[in-house]
Amino acid sequence: MTTASKPVRTRFAPSPTGYLHLGGARTALYSWAFARHFGGTFVLRIEDTDLERSTPEAVQAIIEGMEWLGLTHDEGPFYQMQRMDRYREVVAQMLSEGTAYHCYSSPEEVEAMRERMRAAGEKPRYDGTWRPEEGKTLPAVPADRKPVVRFKNPLDGEVSWDDFVKGTITIGNKELDDLVIARPDGTPTYNFCVAVDDWDMEISHVLRGDDHVNNTPRQINILRAIGAPLPLYGHLPMILGSDGQKMSKRKDAVNVMEYPAQGYLPEAILNYLARLGWSHGDDEVFSMEQVTAWFDGTHLSNSAAQFNIEKLNWLNNHYIKQADNERLATLAQPRMLAAGAVFEGAPALPAVLALMKERTNTVNELADAAMLFYRTPQPDAALLAQHLTDAVKPALAQFAERCATVEWTKEALAAMIKEVLAANTLKMPLLAMPLRLIVTGQLQTPAIDAVLQIFGRDAILARLAKFL
Repeated sequence: MTTASKPVRTRFAPSPTGYLHLGGARTALYSWAFARHFGGTFVLRIEDTDLERSTPEAVQAIIEGMEWLGLTHDEGPFYQMQRMDRYREVVAQMLSEGTAYHCYSSPEEVEAMRERMRAAGEKPRYDGTWRPEEGKTLPAVPADRKPVVRFKNPLDGEVSWDDFVKGTITIGNKELDDLVIARPDGTPTYNFCVAVDDWDMEISHVLRGDDHVNNTPRQINILRAIGAPLPLYGHLPMILGSDGQKMSKRKDAVNVMEYPAQGYLPEAILNYLARLGWSHGDDEVFSMEQVTAWFDGTHLSNSAAQFNIEKLNWLNNHYIKQADNERLATLAQPRMLAAGAVFEGAPALPAVLALMKERTNTVNELADAAMLFYRTPQPDAALLAQHLTDAVKPALAQFAERCATVEWTKEALAAMIKEVLAANTLKMPLLAMPLRLIVTGQLQTPAIDAVLQIFGRDAILARLAKFL
């Protein structure tokens, strides 16, 4: 996987045509972790030569997504559109060395070539009309047409590489035609730019999605033609949706930045993505420190991974339970304010979240659950009539009287409730249900002694007084 003489340098090279999607985030994570494991360098490169689809907003969305995940790059971001002079220099070098040539075939002529090949049952490709060969006479140059520049791909032999995810992959050169590497206006094309960038940036290992497998032999041939060393390649299978089909915006949350909005923590997303195509024994929960210690490019799956929201929720619940309560309060408070929460005179939010977080899968669920401490309770009249009966009112009155003097700790409140129940020969639900309704307005809450302790003596006495 690595050699002592060649420093590890990986790259994440998204095209800024939209948001950072889950598959891209996993590629970035693996490239980052691999570089960190070997003490190498992680490069961020923005492949923005698709002028029609690339936008500054998409660049910002990608960078924001990586910042949220904590995938810090060591070099970059480098922008391909700022490297045009370098690409033109390499194109000129290839033209002078005969590894590239000018092609004057129009797009219509190239399409006609391909149609003829399809009709003959052959793979459609450029037929080499303008490819210079010894003893060949080229057509007359059209006076009114600017040429493209094509790479002179080898006609025979094979391109083979040991893919460290998929194993050995071999593709015959006859399957590849003479790729356009510069358009008529001189702007370079994708595969050419990638090859030059990987050479200039001394990329040692390329981890990317397996939708790039067909690009790899083209890039290898270009790298060989310009005398550049080859990186090692690993192509990661795609992530499928929960239905086993390709993920889509319509039915899946594929944009990484949807997840903070839905209340997921970045450490949960990272842990989940790391496990979605890579394994370390039977470990399911691990920190990024452990990932970087373990991720050496082995144990990568060569089959597609399937997204499972239940598994992600389980992980997010784990990290919420581990999270600092002050941090959770910072995340939950904006949602609660939007829902009308009143924090003045209310319990401290971190303490409330510490009580509520055991049973919530997302920060949004946690914020919604915590609202019972930050709004005026409005018990349903029918529920009050059902639970606040004449039989239980004496016990509630005794409970209120004891609240005035009891030590206001969870333990002391629990003991006092047991004493009131025993004195009135009642079971816990008969007292706890009306207490919950009076204090919070709902029947489902955490343990009643913990709820009482957090609300505080004055708030509890004031709420009891309204109903007794």
